[in-house]
Amino acid sequence: MTARTTRHTTAARTRLAAVGSLAVAGALLLSACGDQTESSGDSSSDATGKANSAPLFSKLPANIQKKGVIQVGTNAEYAPMESVENGQIVGVDPDIAAALGKQLGVEFKFTSGGFDTLITSVNTGRYDIAMSSITDNKQRQEGLDDSGKKLGEGVDFVDYFTAGTAIYVKKGNPQGITSMDDLCGRTVAVQRGTTYEEALQSQSKKCTDDGKKAIKIESFENDTEAQTRVKSGGAVAGVNDYPVAVDLARKAGGGNTFEVLDKQYEAAPFGIVVDKKNTQLRDALKEAVDAIIKDGSYQKALEKWGAESGAIKEAAINSGK
Repeated sequence: MTARTTRHTTAARTRLAAVGSLAVAGALLLSACGDQTESSGDSSSDATGKANSAPLFSKLPANIQKKGVIQVGTNAEYAPMESVENGQIVGVDPDIAAALGKQLGVEFKFTSGGFDTLITSVNTGRYDIAMSSITDNKQRQEGLDDSGKKLGEGVDFVDYFTAGTAIYVKKGNPQGITSMDDLCGRTVAVQRGTTYEEALQSQSKKCTDDGKKAIKIESFENDTEAQTRVKSGGAVAGVNDYPVAVDLARKAGGGNTFEVLDKQYEAAPFGIVVDKKNTQLRDALKEAVDAIIKDGSYQKALEKWGAESGAIKEAAINSGK
């Protein structure tokens, strides 16, 4: 929908930074915690006053230990990464968060809202973190807009997944799209505020620099609207994160609506967004990601949703470029 700024040379999608407005209802209690201020984590008692024996509970800021919950902003319109099923937010990110919660001894409470306000909502303290297939890049780390102008404080990322951008088309590929260059002069659908929207803008400039027509980019509020545009034939293709595009092609119309071109463009990391001032929470999350990679629960979560292609070997902080 997500994850979802510089997604691949011309299409690296991972949702744009930010999800804050509560546009989609849905909260899911998983397992983990969160907070927005830094303080020492020497306490070993949870919100109920009972001793917490989770391996990494003591690494958390004291205020998160006290409340026992990490408030997570997401945009649950991006299967298989995050979506709503039977009133609950489910997918790769919620399952990874549940595994993190077991290591940290707190709950991750997911709330779905608009994707383009997620980062802002972390900076303002509305959410402790954002986890929504958000691509880690320097622009978001430094709080810059597309022109390099400073807009905010920026955020830190705990990178836990990697994905490339993919092009999806109608089943049978009636327009014969085989690469990004084939999109020159064509109409392409994309979710607004994502890295692939920026990637398409970069590709469009490449088209005109090469003497070809610019891409007609149609940006929509959510990914479902972009998919509908491709399905109707109004756009020759859509651009999305590879695991999301594959899941879409597999499920839509029983597998008879879309197909995905067999190529990923410039894989980039997805990161958990944390306020720059909250380094203790950031570091605890990194340690927790490494722990679930080691104990196998991370791989299990990816396999459940067919997202093994995005697996990493160890967590990183701000590895995006």
